[in-house]
Amino acid sequence: MKEYPDMLHLHIHPDNPQARLINQAVERIRAGDVVVYPTDAAYSIGCQIGNKSAMERIAQIRGLGPKHQYAIMCCDLSDIATYAKVDNAMYRLLKANTPSITTFILPATSEVPKRLMHPKKKTIGLRIPTNPICQALLQELGEPILTSTLILPGQSDPLDDPYDIENQLGKRVDVFIDGGFGTLSTTSIVDLSGENPEVVRHGAGDVSAFE
Repeated sequence: MKEYPDMLHLHIHPDNPQARLINQAVERIRAGDVVVYPTDAAYSIGCQIGNKSAMERIAQIRGLGPKHQYAIMCCDLSDIATYAKVDNAMYRLLKANTPSITTFILPATSEVPKRLMHPKKKTIGLRIPTNPICQALLQELGEPILTSTLILPGQSDPLDDPYDIENQLGKRVDVFIDGGFGTLSTTSIVDLSGENPEVVRHGAGDVSAFE
């Protein structure tokens, strides 16, 4: 695996992200870099949606197969119509239950690269986070981020210790946004692509509205 020895390690305040450091991270994301960053669940690894080579690096780091369905991290519901097909009732349901620590599976639009969709269902996972660092990144970038939970091959839990993240990934990723210790929790997953909502996974997000 190719190594990237110039990893940028940014210590960003978890509640009041420094604009200068957020700008540095966004410049690198726009340049095609792979970033590790904290979320309202576990640490995640991400890149620009349209960057195929960066996505392939994420797949390589995480040991993901070709059928893995990625999610995209959105700043707010304004991105929904671009990347997902939702009717008025579905939009109202999402508006009442976001931001949240939940990934929603929705029918994808043609704006979503096929490599990111479920190969048969043509769906995409969307998240709208509460985490201040995530929100600052997304607002400055001006577009969603392709994202995947930072779980390495052979491990069942996400990496949550900044020291471990740097030691294990320091030469394989380009940017590490260090927001302190993360959590071992994953998002809840709710599939909204069928006739009725289906809770696929119970995680950190409250999904009582969909049960």
